[in-house]
Amino acid sequence: MNVALTVLAPALGLLFLSTGGVKVLGIRQSLEVRDQLGLVPALWPVIGGLELAGGSGLMLGLLAPPLGLASSIGLLALMIGALTTRLRARAPFPTLLVDAAVLVSVASTAALFVAA
Repeated sequence: MNVALTVLAPALGLLFLSTGGVKVLGIRQSLEVRDQLGLVPALWPVIGGLELAGGSGLMLGLLAPPLGLASSIGLLALMIGALTTRLRARAPFPTLLVDAAVLVSVASTAALFVAA
């Protein structure tokens, strides 16, 4: 298996497990971000659940590459939505840069799963 994939998939998996977890649990700082973005409160735990599923799928994808590919594609769509939402909310540039870096990392992971 590709070394880059064995590093990226678990790292991104843990990232999405943590970001999804704070959304599902309704951690105060997470709710403040939701409000700054102008999102409907009912949508926040749904996004968190998708992040939890995607993060889990990335890690399990090391054992079942089709699952990793599907998860990375789903997370790619989620990150496009996140970046679009932050642009509309006029988020600070460093925040946009972090989201863009995560998007590129997820896209790279998807490509690595295709090659696996």
